[in-house]
Amino acid sequence: MQGLINYPHIASMAFNTPLYATPELIAGVKSVLIPRLTGGQAETVSLEAASEDATPLMMTEQEDREIRRMTISGNIAVINVHGVLVSRRGTIDQSCSELISYERLRTQISAALNHDMVQEIVLDFHSGGGMAMGCKELADFIHAATEIKPITAIVNFAAYSAAYFLAAACSKVICSPTGGVGSIGVILETFEVSKWEEEVGITYNTFYRGGHKNDMSPHEPITEQAVAEINQKLDKSYQIFTESVAQYREIDPQLVVDTEARLFDPEEALSLGLIDEISPAQDAVNQIAQSYVQQETRPSIGLRAAAINLESQL
Repeated sequence: MQGLINYPHIASMAFNTPLYATPELIAGVKSVLIPRLTGGQAETVSLEAASEDATPLMMTEQEDREIRRMTISGNIAVINVHGVLVSRRGTIDQSCSELISYERLRTQISAALNHDMVQEIVLDFHSGGGMAMGCKELADFIHAATEIKPITAIVNFAAYSAAYFLAAACSKVICSPTGGVGSIGVILETFEVSKWEEEVGITYNTFYRGGHKNDMSPHEPITEQAVAEINQKLDKSYQIFTESVAQYREIDPQLVVDTEARLFDPEEALSLGLIDEISPAQDAVNQIAQSYVQQETRPSIGLRAAAINLESQL
């Protein structure tokens, strides 16, 4: 059923789960979700999450399809990292908010690693972040893949939170002069509609087993037990984020914590070691391309084998 959006599915990715995202990104998602979840706008909801492809493909077929979609210029593969980052398949929704999944990004990067003519991968970032779930796994994959081929992150124009998590894992981070990076933090919002339900005369009777099964229910005020669980999740996600960035960028973990999830302009980010260079995106791509002009281009069986081996290990 083309064009239908599974709003409950999207809500499950926006609420009650740790997010590596800016408050502005979350506010944008909520502006679409809340009217629909509270009956402000009646729309048909599909039973399945929107996906990029209707039929599952074998990994090699997925890679072939992604190679045809991505931009390959000379020896460079450019992969866009735009919009809201989610764990599994994403698409363009009716609010014109672009979703891109960690799952698809990994497939695209693998395809570029396995492409004999590609010598360097460029990730073009413009994102305010997204889900914490799945972000660490992709970032570690990117970091390991830099041992096979250089992967350059070009911040064109934003790489915040989850997007910066991924960018930090690259071989080099280049930021456009008016761009920004940072928001190294984690946020979680709950969604409560109990007062609205009382006003409209709706009562939910919930029966469950297991003391934590009903934590963060939207139908009642949040409990101290749920708050404790939330804080535990946030602490773990924050530790993963800050320690990973410190490892990738080879900087003091305390320096990362001390950023307090601020948004940094390029000059500040450069002074802190969060980026390596400031340059307009097109200039950066041209410079990378030029570096390969004088190099002999030949298929590399060794690189392809290394990429396949990496996929089997991660």
